[in-house]
Amino acid sequence: MDTLSIVSFIGFTLLVAFIAWYATRGTDESTAKGYYLGGRSLGFITIAGSLLLTNLSAEQIVGLNGQSFTEGVLVMAWETLAAIAMIFTAIYLLPKYMRSGITTIPEFIQDRFDKQTKAILSILFIIAFGVVLLPTILYSGSLAFSTMFDLPTLFGMSQAGVIGICVWSIGIIGVIYAIFGGLKAVAVSDLVNAIGLLIGGLLIPIFGLLLIGDGSVSDGLSTLWNDNPEKFDAIGDVDASIPFGTIFTGMMIAQMYYWGTNQSILQRVFGAKSLKEGQKGMILAGFVKFLIPIIVVLPGIIAWHIFDGNLENADQAYPSLVRKVLPGAYLGFFAAVLFGAVLSSFNSLLNSSATLFGFDLYKQYFKKDATEKQTVKAGKTFGLLLAVISMSIAPFIANAPDGLFAYIQESLGSLSVPILAVVTIGILTKHVPALGAKIVLTVGVAMYLISQFVVSPIFVDAALTDAAANGITNTKELGIIKANAYPHFLHIMGILFVINIGIMLVIGKLKPKTEVYTPKVTQEIDITPWKHAKTVGLIITIMVLSTYLIFK
Repeated sequence: MDTLSIVSFIGFTLLVAFIAWYATRGTDESTAKGYYLGGRSLGFITIAGSLLLTNLSAEQIVGLNGQSFTEGVLVMAWETLAAIAMIFTAIYLLPKYMRSGITTIPEFIQDRFDKQTKAILSILFIIAFGVVLLPTILYSGSLAFSTMFDLPTLFGMSQAGVIGICVWSIGIIGVIYAIFGGLKAVAVSDLVNAIGLLIGGLLIPIFGLLLIGDGSVSDGLSTLWNDNPEKFDAIGDVDASIPFGTIFTGMMIAQMYYWGTNQSILQRVFGAKSLKEGQKGMILAGFVKFLIPIIVVLPGIIAWHIFDGNLENADQAYPSLVRKVLPGAYLGFFAAVLFGAVLSSFNSLLNSSATLFGFDLYKQYFKKDATEKQTVKAGKTFGLLLAVISMSIAPFIANAPDGLFAYIQESLGSLSVPILAVVTIGILTKHVPALGAKIVLTVGVAMYLISQFVVSPIFVDAALTDAAANGITNTKELGIIKANAYPHFLHIMGILFVINIGIMLVIGKLKPKTEVYTPKVTQEIDITPWKHAKTVGLIITIMVLSTYLIFK
């Protein structure tokens, strides 16, 4: 990075901070509504930007492009199918959530079941956010940032030293936004960074196609398409990371959990001025999400073509492409955008963790008569403690075995299935008791972990041992044998989701709730729905499904 790059990086980062401060200077952060929900003052554009940046991190940009480098467009399912889940959430779930005036998903669970169920759910969210996701985001973002811009050479330091500096830099700035600024500061900074990420992210494939097409984007795209037809097949085989059948089972469950029940996502929407603004924000984000593969999938295929598939590690595809095609004048700006993307994911999760502790645990178990100011202070203190812990853990992830991120991602599936099952039953039924929810939130997590990390290895090892005994050494054949030895983890999610739903319905039949659940209705905000929500949602859904006709 030259002087111009460094200046542009610092300049854009400070600009984001100034805009966030300016936009939030009139918000009363001492109240729970002001700190946790931005005073319920967020408009749809701010919501859409915050949703996108909360979801999109450096790990995702680098990781998905690494997967597309290897497998092609089939990995776009993680992005395009998210749009359908977002539309369903906006049209069906948001009205039910927002009419209750809730601040957190566990708060909804308390209204439907009881306080103990809410506490279990809050603890599961905090464990997922604080112990796994926050350190992973800090480390993976720092690693991508360091590698992409060759910071060890720039600073004359070891990779480990640079990683440590990046981790604490991102963490401290994230603390300032999330702990001292509240949701509105996070959301506003997300919006600015989202605009920057879309601009910067689009520059990479454009410059890549210009290189392939000798100055013509259309010629570059034509060459890429004609020379690499196997990379534009969206139908995953049985040994692919996303076999086509999983789209109809666990994939949609994972998407619905993330966009329909995940506190760090929905907190942005709960801060909306009205239901209409919340719906418009989520649907707008869904439309952009449909287009995001241009940023997180296409560059990986471009890298495959430019480097002839010869990279030591697939995850080097994106940073290598950036170094090769991005002019130096843009490097600082893109560095700032990448920094903002990592920062956004970190501070969003941190703010949500503070919200969960302050709202759902502190007032219930530590100080039942706590005032709003005391609740906010407790949430900030807990968030600060969680941040320090995550920053301390993150650098040591470098010493973990290979494949840690895939392991973590699969592990988090243990939460999505039972949480989505509990929320689904909570919405659709009135007689299932809290006992059913508690069993599913504990036993359901255990069933998934046992399936994936005890039973699955036994079946896979047995199948591979048998293959070795039969002299099978072909990599493709072994991949198919391994894939067929035990159901894909997304299929397992689908199976366990049905089992968890069944458990709750059976308990509801045997020990029905004595008091019939009546949904709470408040006057917190205007809950008039957006009249065009269904029409626009249908159009986006058709666009998503059409991609599978184009790339078949």
